[in-house]
Parts: sequence; structure tokens; C-alpha cells
Amino acid sequence: MNAAATKYLGYHSTARPMAAMDVEFPHGITTGLHSHPRAQLLYAIEGVMIVRAESGYWVVPPNRAVWLAAREDHDVRMCGRVKIRTLYVDASVSDGLPGESCVMTVSPLLRELLVAAVRIPRDYDPESRDGRLLRLLLDEMKEHEAVPLHLPMPDNAKLRLVCERMMDNPDDTATARQWGERIGVTAKTLQRMFMRETGCSFAQWRRQARLFHSLEMLAQGEKIVSVAYESGYASQSAFTAMFRKNFGMTPSSFFAAGE
Repeated sequence: MNAAATKYLGYHSTARPMAAMDVEFPHGITTGLHSHPRAQLLYAIEGVMIVRAESGYWVVPPNRAVWLAAREDHDVRMCGRVKIRTLYVDASVSDGLPGESCVMTVSPLLRELLVAAVRIPRDYDPESRDGRLLRLLLDEMKEHEAVPLHLPMPDNAKLRLVCERMMDNPDDTATARQWGERIGVTAKTLQRMFMRETGCSFAQWRRQARLFHSLEMLAQGEKIVSVAYESGYASQSAFTAMFRKNFGMTPSSFFAAGE
């Protein structure tokens, strides 16, 4: 068990089915690969988290939270100063919650419940106000749907190499045919590999990877025009149109929505 898991062991060993805590991290810190015996709702009231697991990546801005399944190995990288509020949930009370890791929307009510929950002691009385607050928090979580901020990673080693290089160089405009040549397959084979391994086409996967990169840059306060070009878009307007199509709002409004 690593240091991160050991530090928070008490939040999993408590006899109560839920436990909440708060923690802050500076920019650039990573938690290291670890897992929890309980499922976890991970929410940052400030900053952006990049969550990496074997099954893929999630970008978690301030108006979203990530739900991590119990015992899923993951690490979290901080973009900007990150203030986290997190809830650990035992399997005994998790009916109605997602069975797999995902990103969830955070309503104003859910946000305030999470902020209040971190002040509840681990040995709270289930019949007290603390117990009722946590049950309401659980009910509120069940009302929120998953949102598409997940970047699936393939198992195939060659395709994973392509994906990692596109993530490292989001402004690379190489076509599927050119990427296929780099790993010794045809464009059609590469497309089939993407659909089989990730459930996305090559273009869809790259678009999502660029979106992830842009969210990370925006979280660090970069200007939108710089984000657009470094994320592979020909203009700020093209980037803003893509962003609005995915989230229904402009990049500046997206982050303001979490405040």
C-alpha cells in the first residue's frame, strides 16, 4: 500500500458506510497509482484534475466530479491549485450509483452537500443530522448522469503508442493513413483497431484528446487563442465552436459555471 492509500485508510475502515474529507494540492502534483476498497466521488471546488486509470483518462473541471469504482487503480494529476472534496462510499449503500468509473455533473446542491460533508466525523450517528445529510448527498448523486469526459485507452500496444503520441502532440495533423504507416498498418486497419479497442473512430478519439488538452491548458489560465492553436485548431473561432458543440457554452463560461 502506497503513502496516499495509507494516509486515508481510516476513511475506508470506518464502520459507517460513507466518509468525506478535504485535501489541497499544488499545481503539477500527482497522487501516484493507487486504489481504494470503497468507491470514491472525487470533486475539486477549484482547479482541474486529470485522472488516469488502465481503462482511460478523465478530465475533471470544477463543475464536474469523477466517480471511481472500488479497487480501480488510478492516479490524479493536478492542473492549477486543486482543492478537493471527496466522498468514499461502501458497496452496501451504492445501489443506483454507476457501476463503472465516469464523470458526473455537480449541481449547486450537490456541491454544497459535499462541502458540508467534509465536516462530518467518521463515527457520525446515522440517525443524526449528519447521517441525514449524507443520505441526502447519496440521493443527490443518483440524480446526476455521466458526461462524456472520458478518453478510452486501447489494450493493443501499437495503438496505445499512437494514442499516447497524439496526446503528447495534439496539434499533429497526421491522417489515419500516416499514423497507420508509422505502425505498419493500413488506414482501414487503423480505423478498425480504434473502433474495436476504444469504441471511437480515429477522428472522434483525436477530437476528444484535443479537448482534454485544451481543458488542461484553460485550467492553467492560458489564453483561448493559444489553447486553440496548441490543441490543433486553425483558429480561435473553430476551437470555440467545437467547445460549444461539446459543452453547450464557451470555454470562459464553462469554467465560470463551476464558481
